[in-house]
Amino acid sequence: MTNSFKDKLGQGGYGAVFEGQLHDGRPVAVKILNRPKDSEEEFANEVASIGRTNHVNIVTLLGFCSDSSKKALIYEFMPNGSLDKFKYNEESSTERKLGWKTLYEILLGIARGLEYLHRWCNTQILHFDIKPHNILLNENFCPKIADFGLAKLCPGKDSEVSMLGMRGTAGYIAPEVFSRTFGVVSHKSDVYSYGMILLEMVGGRKNSDEKVDHANKKYFPQWIYNRLEIDEEIQFPGIMNEEEKENALKMVIVGLWCIQSNPTKRPSIRNALDMLEGSLESFQIPPRPFLVYPPESPADSSSACSIETSSFQSVSLPRISIASTLFLML
Repeated sequence: MTNSFKDKLGQGGYGAVFEGQLHDGRPVAVKILNRPKDSEEEFANEVASIGRTNHVNIVTLLGFCSDSSKKALIYEFMPNGSLDKFKYNEESSTERKLGWKTLYEILLGIARGLEYLHRWCNTQILHFDIKPHNILLNENFCPKIADFGLAKLCPGKDSEVSMLGMRGTAGYIAPEVFSRTFGVVSHKSDVYSYGMILLEMVGGRKNSDEKVDHANKKYFPQWIYNRLEIDEEIQFPGIMNEEEKENALKMVIVGLWCIQSNPTKRPSIRNALDMLEGSLESFQIPPRPFLVYPPESPADSSSACSIETSSFQSVSLPRISIASTLFLML
């Protein structure tokens, strides 16, 4: 199927992905798990959860292989790869790899996929690893949520999730996932990760970037809040018209709502989608959060592990004033 693993598409924490072809000519992506015994739970989660789905914004699992020594997952092929490679352009501070209209449609599609997982599956599915690397793009840049290795199936809608340790990727993990003192783990944990994607994609840079010269710009959400507080005019590079400007601003404000440290203050993914598709005039600036983020993992990769709660890093942000006209400087 893969012509002896000739064309490698990528490498993840649990294995490599190769391009292949079915007998009928359809291209596929084949994920070979490199530690079958260590990844039994992830493999079972992937098959059990994604096998229940059928949505345009969820990647399709076409088949799998499982025996005592080999495990593989076979997906539809996504020619434009993952959203991660379009995240930012380190070679240019002004050039965007994705146009604003395309980016807006991609982020709407991710929200629709999450809404399907949270509301419309016969069993609610919480992903717990929403990040650009796990958003795949087809030939038309339609986004599809992938990699359900850390997902959990929840019999009841909007139910509290019982979970040991931490799962996800540093930078996108909701505070309550690594410390229950912030609240219960639920569908709102995926909303937090989605908010981080919104801000990272609109900002055209990592949310936490040590390469930035000024300390107050290192953590991007904090920098946005500071601009809102002083009512400073900021600009979007590459904006072509008023509609794109409005959509970019909506993505920023919705992202800030989604990353509230208290999960009860975050919108559901349905409400976030309504905001993105609604009028900017009805928007309210989110309250000041107490932003927290876990320590970086050694390889910044997906994990399900325990951490000490004393190792939190936190940043207290200034109060926000409602600005009449807001733009974003990148």
